Amino acid sequence: MDTITRSHTETQYNKTVYVIGHRNPDTDSIVSAAAYARFKQLQGFSEHQAARAGKANPQTEYIFNRFSVPIPEYLPDLIPKVGYYMHEGCETVEENSSLWRATTKMEQNYTKVLPVVDAKGKYLSLLHYSGFAKNIIEVLDPEKQTATLTNIDLLTDTLSAQPVVVHDSKKIFKCAVLSAAAEFESFKKMLSIYPPENIVVVTGDRIDIQKHCVETGVRVLIITSGNTPDKELRTRAEEKGVSILVSPFDTTGTTTLVLYSAPVSSVADNTVMPVKATDTLRKVKALLQNSPGRCLPVVDDTNTLLGIISESDLLHDANIEIIMVDHNEMSQAIEGAENYKIREVLDHHRLGSFGTRYPITFINKPVGATSTIVTNIYRQNRVAIPKAIASILLCGILSDTLVLKSATTTDEDRETARYLSNITDLDIETLGQEILTASSHIGNRNAAELVHQDMKEYNEGGHSFTVSQIEVNSTDEVLHRKEEFLNELNQERSTRKTLFCALMVTDITRLTSLLLVCADKEFLQVISFPRQEDSIYILKDIVSRKKQLIPLLSEQIEKLNIQ
Repeated sequence: MDTITRSHTETQYNKTVYVIGHRNPDTDSIVSAAAYARFKQLQGFSEHQAARAGKANPQTEYIFNRFSVPIPEYLPDLIPKVGYYMHEGCETVEENSSLWRATTKMEQNYTKVLPVVDAKGKYLSLLHYSGFAKNIIEVLDPEKQTATLTNIDLLTDTLSAQPVVVHDSKKIFKCAVLSAAAEFESFKKMLSIYPPENIVVVTGDRIDIQKHCVETGVRVLIITSGNTPDKELRTRAEEKGVSILVSPFDTTGTTTLVLYSAPVSSVADNTVMPVKATDTLRKVKALLQNSPGRCLPVVDDTNTLLGIISESDLLHDANIEIIMVDHNEMSQAIEGAENYKIREVLDHHRLGSFGTRYPITFINKPVGATSTIVTNIYRQNRVAIPKAIASILLCGILSDTLVLKSATTTDEDRETARYLSNITDLDIETLGQEILTASSHIGNRNAAELVHQDMKEYNEGGHSFTVSQIEVNSTDEVLHRKEEFLNELNQERSTRKTLFCALMVTDITRLTSLLLVCADKEFLQVISFPRQEDSIYILKDIVSRKKQLIPLLSEQIEKLNIQ
């Protein structure tokens, strides 16, 4: 006998705290996210999960593969979605359960809707009060001869009946329900109108009616008020294929309950389409306004029911929060980050226009890499660093400081790198050259991929601009493909409508850079860097974007604004 099932625990999705770096992440950004999320987990906060806001570059992939550390989950965006607000799991009812059991469950749990699922948990339809109330009204209408779907098991369950004679207990059939309240002769005439195999008769201790129903061959005879049939009647019912049930209720109550023995699938609303956990709130809000009970079922890609989303859920905080690493400006954060609570920020860049409505942990230090900050958080809290995590942290520092040779490198970076080198038994110079080599081969990679792999957007003096950075063993190949790169920068500038878009090409062997710039003529005229050729400038001894180049570009923008 099918009954109501609870496929999930009805609780809100567990809070997930994403530890995530900036868009178009570099190695330090992804390493910091992975290592800090692991730190939180080691402290017992299992809800913390490392993520990345863009594709990992070849250097990053090399590092994570070499030390067998899973690369953080890729999140294309954090635009508010159903899965961030819904409640995981809900009461469900299998399609062959009785309407009576379903409505009882709805009342007990004060729920407005009840999803109907198959035996595998796949969503089929939605039971709601307006839907089944309309069905019951039609059945009860005396001017309509409406059939009720049921079977012996459903009748037995709904009535809490005692089965006496049972035939084909699971077979669903359409039936008319007759209450034997009339005189015997009048009842015989009424019964003769219907095919007996489609009749369920409800009667009390009227032996004449009981015998006539059995002899006629009705589908089911229900005897009320706990009255039991004699042996002769039971034997004859077996011979005639008539099922007999004994109901503990009186005739009126039993007749009413028979109508509620219909399988819930026959009265549920199959026009209510589910939504997916990945659907945006913008899409779902309009659907919720027109849905029964302002609720909608939520399914996954296989149509398996995940839970329910309601309008009231949208009034609560989302089930996700964010820890930002290696950035503190929303212009560089993953799209949609502004919709969620920012719990912490760990960064080593300049401060942008960042604000929250509540106090948070904000760590910003003038060091060469966020990986340095994360390493020392482990040390300060006396948390042992797993060897694989220590290895990628060392790579993060060496990558962001060009093996401790960048102008951004501090004594703290050097000391931290030596500490990690000692506990991992990795040589700093050897490892540094290996990871720089992994990032320096641009090979057949197209300009769009290279420009976007480490692009950051800035706002300065009322202007927005982007600066990308790549590292190479020699700038010759970039110069050979300069038109390809400049075209990509120009297209990016047109799309973003920025003052300029630039690509910083750092030669890791000579520790100097070139700057490719696409901009309006007005801005090109104020650039004071030595020009190698049109739109290409020499940045002698400049290798750091954040500490060396961005301040210089800010000066150029100031000159433009003065004009």
